[in-house]
Amino acid sequence: MLIDSHCHLDRLKAAPDQQSLREIIAQAKSRGVDYFLCVNVRQQGFVSMRDKMAEFDQVFLSAGVHPLDVQDGLNRFELNEFVKEPKVVAIGETGLDYFYANETKALQQSCFEQQIELAVEVNKPLIIHTRDAREDTLNFLKNGHADKVGGVLHCFTESWEMAKAAIDLGFYISVSGIATFKNAGELRTVMRKVPRDRLLVETDSPYLAPVPHRGKENQPAYVRDVAEFIAELRGESYEELAEYTSNNFFNLFTDAAKLVGR
Repeated sequence: MLIDSHCHLDRLKAAPDQQSLREIIAQAKSRGVDYFLCVNVRQQGFVSMRDKMAEFDQVFLSAGVHPLDVQDGLNRFELNEFVKEPKVVAIGETGLDYFYANETKALQQSCFEQQIELAVEVNKPLIIHTRDAREDTLNFLKNGHADKVGGVLHCFTESWEMAKAAIDLGFYISVSGIATFKNAGELRTVMRKVPRDRLLVETDSPYLAPVPHRGKENQPAYVRDVAEFIAELRGESYEELAEYTSNNFFNLFTDAAKLVGR
């Protein structure tokens, strides 16, 4: 069993209708991918995402506002209602991105702080996006007592020092296809160091397709390529890595574990 711990199935251009989405999920299943976490980035898009994924018991959901979408606003009352949905297992993705949107720093921080508060209130883990904001990201997590619920730094591209600080707060580190890129030497060094009980794998599809699929729209099936690459990098078998990253997923997202009877 393998799990794509972070994807955006509702944003796949290859899945404009339910039939094509069924085919994409079936293709992933044929490569051993049994479960998927479809991650919300715009609060206004949650309902359509939820409805599109309703027929797929193997697809879990999150609810939140991405730091690059904060200009659309955060309606705390509405978000409170979304997180009560049975398939919503996490808050996010949320976080800080000073690389692409430094001009919205204050608004990002406010939205991040509110989502951390909500996660603690409802006891659901956080899905964190962070770029060029290492110190602030960690400070908001610490000050907001995010260690009470934990979460994951997804699509990780930061330093080992940040990974270690997040792990010490009870967070997991998720690796995407970026690790397969030619210029990702520093990231590969970090991925060798992450403890096996803190590692997840993801696609972040439709973005960041791994080698050998560069140039294509990313799909959940390609998480197999990420997992095989990371297993070889760490000197482990694919089967070994698939087993412990799947266990890690259900250890973190306990509501997902309950939904599948684990």
